[in-house]
Amino acid sequence: MEFLANYGIFLVLLALGFFSGRFVEKRHYRVLIRREAESDVMIFTDSNVPPGLGLKTQQLVVGSAVISNDYFKAVLSSLRKIFGGNIGAYETLLDRARREAVLRMKSEARALNADTVINVKFETTSISKGKSVVTVEVLAYGTAVA
Repeated sequence: MEFLANYGIFLVLLALGFFSGRFVEKRHYRVLIRREAESDVMIFTDSNVPPGLGLKTQQLVVGSAVISNDYFKAVLSSLRKIFGGNIGAYETLLDRARREAVLRMKSEARALNADTVINVKFETTSISKGKSVVTVEVLAYGTAVA
């Protein structure tokens, strides 16, 4: 009984973080997959314009996303840091942020009537250094051409 009194809130938060975080992550992945399938804007990391594309318009487009992991993954990641190895929770965190940033960049390009973005680059920043819950920002930018 003393164990539950001392660690009950921690265990409840851990379980809540596990189930809610898993639900939110899966829902976000479903939305990302749907939006990626609907997008018709091509992106290239090369700075050269693909053959056959006109250069009537050129403009910088940017997409940014800030994503945080849940409390459960933060606890598991902290344990993983002790023993070393691959931290899968951070990989999914970065994957979701990168994909969301690309989709926002593509949306900005589509608003300019561009169908291609060239010279795409990424910048990644950790926002919550020193805290148990990790938050990352991914910035995707490139040149929209039409």
